[in-house]
Amino acid sequence: MPGQHGPRRARIAFSDAAAKQLENITNEAELHALDRALVVLSVDPDAGIQIPGTTTGPQLRQYTDDIEHVRILYFVTALRTVVIVAYIEV
Repeated sequence: MPGQHGPRRARIAFSDAAAKQLENITNEAELHALDRALVVLSVDPDAGIQIPGTTTGPQLRQYTDDIEHVRILYFVTALRTVVIVAYIEV
């Protein structure tokens, strides 16, 4: 009997700037909070709100978790399988 799988999760990729920010996070509580936010985005890339701007490039979105105090700016690729994290604030 084949196993039941949930919906496919989006892959998370970091821009160079976001990867550098990630390297500077050393507090375990902040890493845990960020991890929880990234899980939310991997399950539902549209969880954030669109940031008003131009329509010529990728539409930036902002995900904010007020309980965990995390803010992430990101965009979703055309295939909707990869979320590129552009900015991290924990």
